Amino acid sequence: MVSRVRLTIALVCFGIASFSHIIFAQASWPQFRGPSGQGYSAADKLPDSWSETENVQWKVPIHGRGWSSPVVADQRVWLTTATEDGRQLSAICLDVVTGEMLFDSILFTVEEPQFAHKFNSYASPTPVLDGGKAYITFGSEGTACLDANTFEVLWRRTDIECNHFRGAGSSPIVFGGLLIMNFDGSDHQFVTALDKLTGRTVWHTKRSIDFQDLNEKGLPDRDGDWRKGFSTPHITNTGGRPALLSIGSMGLYAYEPLTGRELWRVESRVGHSASTRPTIAGDRIVYCTGFSKGELWCVNPGGVGNVSDSHVLWKLKRSVPNKPSLIYDSNTIFMIHDGGVASCVDIESGKPVWQERIGGNYSASPLLHRGTIYFFSEEGKTTLIDASREFAIKSVSHLDDGFMASPAVVDSSLILRSKTSVYRIGKD
Repeated sequence: MVSRVRLTIALVCFGIASFSHIIFAQASWPQFRGPSGQGYSAADKLPDSWSETENVQWKVPIHGRGWSSPVVADQRVWLTTATEDGRQLSAICLDVVTGEMLFDSILFTVEEPQFAHKFNSYASPTPVLDGGKAYITFGSEGTACLDANTFEVLWRRTDIECNHFRGAGSSPIVFGGLLIMNFDGSDHQFVTALDKLTGRTVWHTKRSIDFQDLNEKGLPDRDGDWRKGFSTPHITNTGGRPALLSIGSMGLYAYEPLTGRELWRVESRVGHSASTRPTIAGDRIVYCTGFSKGELWCVNPGGVGNVSDSHVLWKLKRSVPNKPSLIYDSNTIFMIHDGGVASCVDIESGKPVWQERIGGNYSASPLLHRGTIYFFSEEGKTTLIDASREFAIKSVSHLDDGFMASPAVVDSSLILRSKTSVYRIGKD
């Protein structure tokens, strides 16, 4: 049993992840979507335009293929990549100031890789940096902890079983002494926490939604897509205690992060293979239910067990993203549909304030910086709009290749990973 002392320490340490809109200094960007996990940047200033010849401080080609987003700490940029066939899985570290390649090493060699959909890669989960360590996962193919200064591999795990079906996508997070990861595959669906110092399993919790009754709901009971998930978990503070928010296939779960005990769940059963990260919107949680006619759901957190009938405040069906996560600001949700329709949604009513087509296709999650939202397209276009109830495009920039990875921010620069290279974008 977890002691009250440990729980109190965890609450104090993670008090920053409450429902409020938090501002962080941008000396580091240690996890997927930054320090808050919500895509907020508090940098003094970021560039508002760039090209291959303008405001590029450095550009470094990356071998192989990988959609993991860059993360930054201690003046170093980390990311992963893989060979096209998924047999060699590598970690890369760059100097954030110069772009110099400091480390490029194969962490795992896989004799028989699982299938990965052509839209995915074998290196899609984003690393997380914490306490001088780099935690890197490729899903069930392997998870490792590296000393971020010496690059020594401190531990590895290759025994976590999950058929990712279309390839892995969920990124790990750190909470206290735990490394927490979602595993939602066609065979197994669970959340697990490892001791971040040793890699041993601390807890393992199976999803509680009964997939055996899907046929009764008119859905295929053996189709792996309906069991699959790509979403990254998130920890917040609700009801005076930390809660681990985790989207699996068909539902949003809240767990006690130190023990893995389920607190409550919302069963959406609309869409599958949820990919976006849960979004904290004031005292509410907003999430996308997934592919195949997925919806945007707004939830009042709390309760016990299945709270689907009592805690869902509203649902939105139109132009909801499958892959890009959301931005919350000033009682509004901003989002970009995969097909290029941007939306502003009122958090109280769930009704669109505006919806505008900005063009392009989107997988990367947006960034909010001091009243401006950055949308990054698969074609290499970045569109800046006002985070406002009045739609206005501020600028459009282009790079030669497109974005599958989400951005990082350090100091007053953007770290952008295209399909082939990593850039530092800042004022020349």
